[in-house]
Amino acid sequence: MRFSPAALRDVVVIDPEPAADSRGLFARMFCEDEFGRAGLPVRFVQSSTSFNRLRGTLRGMHYQEGQKAEGKLVRCTRGKAYDIALDLRPASQAFGRWVAVELSADNRRALYIPPGFAHGFQTLVDETEILYSMTEFFAPETARGVRWNDPRFAISWPIPDPILSERDASYPDFRP
Repeated sequence: MRFSPAALRDVVVIDPEPAADSRGLFARMFCEDEFGRAGLPVRFVQSSTSFNRLRGTLRGMHYQEGQKAEGKLVRCTRGKAYDIALDLRPASQAFGRWVAVELSADNRRALYIPPGFAHGFQTLVDETEILYSMTEFFAPETARGVRWNDPRFAISWPIPDPILSERDASYPDFRP
C-alpha cells in the first residue's frame, strides 16, 4: 500500500499496490503493521456500507463530537464518488478547509479521515456503494452535521442540485 498525505494534515490517501496476472488482481486493503508504520489507527470497531441508487446523491457533512469523535477509513466498492473531508478541529491551522478525493471501484483508493473532521460524499454515477470503517462506535447523542453548502466552507460539489435526505438538507450553518 502507498500512503500519501492529502492537502490537509492528518488526512491520508491510501492506494493499493495490486499484483496482477491473467486471472485479475490481488491487493492488500488493510495491514495492521503498514497502517501502524504510517501513523494511522490499527483498530476499527465498526464497518458500515452506504448504497446510493442515483448519480448526484449527497450524504454529509457528518461527524461525531467529543470523546466519540471518530476516524473513518472510506472506500468506494462500487461506482464512483467525490469524497470530502472538512477540518473542524478548533486548534487546527487548517480549520474550515476541505479536501476532495475521487474514490471509485476502479481506482480502489481509500481515504483516512481523522477525528475532528466532517465527512461527506456525492455519487458521480448511479449505483454507488461506499464502505466505511470507524474507530469509534456510533453514538447518536454525539452525531452532528453541517450544511453541505454552508457558505463558510464553500465546498465545490461536482453536481448541482444534489439528492439529499431531509436531515442533511436541514443541517444549520456551522457555528464554532
